[in-house]
Amino acid sequence: MLRSIGPVSRFGRSFTAVTATAATLAVTAMSLAASPAAAAPTASPAAASTTAKPGDTCTAADLGTRKPYIKSTEVSPTITHFKGWFVTEGTTGNHVVTTSTQTVIAVSVGATAGFEGSFPVQTLTAAGASLGLSVKVDASSTSTESNAVTWNFNQPGYYGVYKGTKKVTGTYASLNCNRVQQSGGGWVLKWIEGPGGGNFTTFTTLEEGAVRCQDSVPANSIMAKAQGLLDCGSPAAKAERPAGAVPPTAKQKRDRLEQRQAATGGTVAGQPKVAGKPKADGPGAKAGAKGGAPIAKADLSCGSELYRITVPGKPLSWGAPHLRADSVRLRPSTIFSGNLDQWRLCNVTERDGVMEATLWNLGNQACANIFPQNAGTDQTPLMMESPCREDDLQRFYIYRDVPGSSKIGVQNKYTGSMMGHDRYADGESVRQYSSGRQDGTGTYTLNRV
Repeated sequence: MLRSIGPVSRFGRSFTAVTATAATLAVTAMSLAASPAAAAPTASPAAASTTAKPGDTCTAADLGTRKPYIKSTEVSPTITHFKGWFVTEGTTGNHVVTTSTQTVIAVSVGATAGFEGSFPVQTLTAAGASLGLSVKVDASSTSTESNAVTWNFNQPGYYGVYKGTKKVTGTYASLNCNRVQQSGGGWVLKWIEGPGGGNFTTFTTLEEGAVRCQDSVPANSIMAKAQGLLDCGSPAAKAERPAGAVPPTAKQKRDRLEQRQAATGGTVAGQPKVAGKPKADGPGAKAGAKGGAPIAKADLSCGSELYRITVPGKPLSWGAPHLRADSVRLRPSTIFSGNLDQWRLCNVTERDGVMEATLWNLGNQACANIFPQNAGTDQTPLMMESPCREDDLQRFYIYRDVPGSSKIGVQNKYTGSMMGHDRYADGESVRQYSSGRQDGTGTYTLNRV
């Protein structure tokens, strides 16, 4: 048996949505704006750990972050490049074989092959770690690998020269930190399965080799997959022929036709037509959206309470811009703020303890918004828009600390990204981050004015 060589390439509750009435908003305001004296102590943030499971404890520093949770995985040995090759007496030795593309595997997370931000990378890293495999964690594809195989054939015969890999697929969920009520009535912070999640595809490093029909190979291995392409039982496999390339078998032709048809349809092994666009069924996106566009609603029903969204223990808070073309920035609240630091929660609903609301600003009479053209881009700034369209790009999930604390984390409903800022400074833009700010700077307070 001829063995393949090692790597050669680089590399519990049901849904309850309650539309807020004035009474509901009043209760919410009391809960959010109460004194932080009863809050759970805040531990130092876990810098970059992606290991979390639903029900694990978290801290207030995690409110502005999210983590991937791998729900299922599948590993499939896959032949990516193949060529039938015949070696005769006198032609043994080193041959450079140019293989043909058999299968294309493209790395993807969710509905996009774009790798803006850290969440896709963390998802694939967690998937690889759960399997004990080293997998690709960037926007790569097997089609970018070289198709040349150099092999030393020391015996005459009919060979399948191949490159192959382990294709890794599965499903993931998005975990967010939020308060959870215990059976005894108390509250704790735990990781919960939040909106978002989907499928992922990646692969391990490519291997190459050559295999004959008579070789004994491990079942369901990459070599066995290559051997299966040889049509070993056919007369053609035993026929005498000149040394060199062998025409593709009927199975190889069918497989390659399916690959071309998939490519024409815009999805090659899970790769979408356009990379980097927001998901059509983005985190919590409403059913029925066409072409990935958010669904608009008509009217806003805002509570009378006004809030400041501040940095905990510091004077700067979210300030809407005077000019609509500018972004929401950290600003001091003074008599000159012109109410740009004051926000109302509108069309508030709640699901499993997670609030959802539109953020309407008193000063410029507009709504916080992520622009569609930038929705798939990490670190895109939070903007304002009027009139309020009240679609999913203007809807935000609010994750809350335990009662008695006003600390929150804010997540855009459509993109799934968490709100945060790069540094604490007057004029610093509030931006979206796919995994949130792991240093805890994505945790804010929602203080009633």
